[in-house]
Amino acid sequence: MQWQRVLGGLSGAMSVGAGAYGSHGMKGKDEVYAKVFQTGSHYQLVHSALLAATPAICGSGSRATKVAGAFFASGIVLFSGSCYAVGILEDRSVGKAAPVGGFALIFGWISLAVLRK
Repeated sequence: MQWQRVLGGLSGAMSVGAGAYGSHGMKGKDEVYAKVFQTGSHYQLVHSALLAATPAICGSGSRATKVAGAFFASGIVLFSGSCYAVGILEDRSVGKAAPVGGFALIFGWISLAVLRK
C-alpha cells in the first residue's frame, strides 16, 4: 500500500474533524481567528485528497509520486498546522511556518505538472 494513500486518507479524516471543530468549537472566538482555522481545515482536506490520489495520478512508486507526495504531506503539516495554531491560540506569531507550508503545497502542484513518471 502506498504511504501517500494511507497518509492522505488519515489526513482527510482529520480535516473533517478539524472542520467540525472549527464550525462548533470555535464559537465565541474572534471571527478572524475562526476563519484562519477554517482555512487550515479547507486546505488540509483538498490537499489530503490530492495526496491520496497522487499514486493513481503519477503512477505507483514513481519519482513524481514520491516528490509530490512529500511536498503535499509537508505542506499540509506546516500550512494547516500553523493555521490551526493561530486559530486556537489567537496569536498570529505562532503561524510563521504557514508560508513555508504554502510554498510546499505549490511545489507539490508543480511536481505533478513537470515531473515524469
